[in-house]
Amino acid sequence: MNELVPGGNLPLPGGAMTLRVPGPFDVSALITDESGKVGGDADFVFYNQPTVTGARLQGDTLTVDPARLRAGAARVTVVISPAAPGTPLGRLPAPTLHVTDASSRPLARFTPARPQRETVLLLAELYRRGTGWKLRALGQGYADGLAGIARDFGVDIVEDTAPGPTPASGPVRGRGTAPGAGARTGGSPNSPAADPTGFLALVNSARAKAGSPPIALDSRLVSAAQAHVSDMAAAGHLSTESRDGASVYQRVIHAGYAYLTVGEHLVSGPRTPAEFVDYCLRTEQARRTLLERDVTHAGLAQAVSPHSGDVYWTALWAKPLTAADLAQTARDVVELTNRERTRAGLSPLAVDPLLAAAAQAHSTDMVARAFYSHTSPDGSQPWDRAAAAGSRRRTIGENIACGQRSPAEVVEGWMNSPGHRANILKPDFTHIGIGFAGGGQMGTYWTQLFGA
Repeated sequence: MNELVPGGNLPLPGGAMTLRVPGPFDVSALITDESGKVGGDADFVFYNQPTVTGARLQGDTLTVDPARLRAGAARVTVVISPAAPGTPLGRLPAPTLHVTDASSRPLARFTPARPQRETVLLLAELYRRGTGWKLRALGQGYADGLAGIARDFGVDIVEDTAPGPTPASGPVRGRGTAPGAGARTGGSPNSPAADPTGFLALVNSARAKAGSPPIALDSRLVSAAQAHVSDMAAAGHLSTESRDGASVYQRVIHAGYAYLTVGEHLVSGPRTPAEFVDYCLRTEQARRTLLERDVTHAGLAQAVSPHSGDVYWTALWAKPLTAADLAQTARDVVELTNRERTRAGLSPLAVDPLLAAAAQAHSTDMVARAFYSHTSPDGSQPWDRAAAAGSRRRTIGENIACGQRSPAEVVEGWMNSPGHRANILKPDFTHIGIGFAGGGQMGTYWTQLFGA
């Protein structure tokens, strides 16, 4: 059985499969086509509509037969929410997804980083690749409930209108992720970008009121944002990936901005920068990103869909990476790892520069060659990479992860996964090296390399 981390994926066998989330949760699912949007009511599976073509919900178990899904279906997103409405997921046990095949043989298990104030979680997705299907672990939370997910999946919702300015015409859909950590050094600021729309003044005014320092526009982030939003508008849906598979994080790296921290807002609906900023400030997760104290630069771009006339926006928020940042991030991961070992009564691990070099090389390689695995495209394994870096340690172990936003989040994720936890708490290990890199499909790639 495969233990997945956020961003991890797994090819699926043919036939029906079950996805079970035990505990005090409601399980539901959204069926979407290549556009990432639902086609109607029949694309929802939840307690009031437990059966649709190709999918059936019974209690905490969702059964999906990809071959029987409605024509054009390309993705099934599994969603969980508290059985008691309004309860933050952080007050409940950590959810765990169990996936089995048609013969009830275990295929995968996924426990995401423990949610906090989020009330809904995108747990995983089944998605079509060519003639087959794959499973991807997600772990993306929403603090604004099912309404936030509905908007992202193109669902028109009706809500009571709170007092305030009249919203832009049409539904507002968006996603704002908290800043993440990157790995490649460099990315020193270039000449500031022009701000003819007044976006920067609006942002810095909001940041000043919240006690956050001002930021500057960076032309590389503006360029990356423009490329990404143009593709979203042409495709007619919000996504961190373009139609050619390039992610917004890859666009930032390719534009020449190596980041320590990166976050994005992908939104449709607002018509002006003022409306866009207002939307971000009214949405909890998006607000946290806009007001993040560590962010130093931003880039904003908009494009109009030629099909619907909707206005699409991409905002990027980042801090450039320095060698000192890279070293500090590695130290933080080591410190948190040793804290867990100390709690278990084990000796702390010492940093080994050779293991660190091999770990950093692997994180960088996963970004550069667009893969996520302990086995490199050339077939090399963790012990091969350690030896290539000059290490002579006889026992080698490796943990990898992607998508986590901080050292605390990645160590917590590893500790919540039995296989990764076993490496961290293995008594025989004496040394460790850390690597992480920004870019790729998931934004961040982390490596722990252990030795004895």
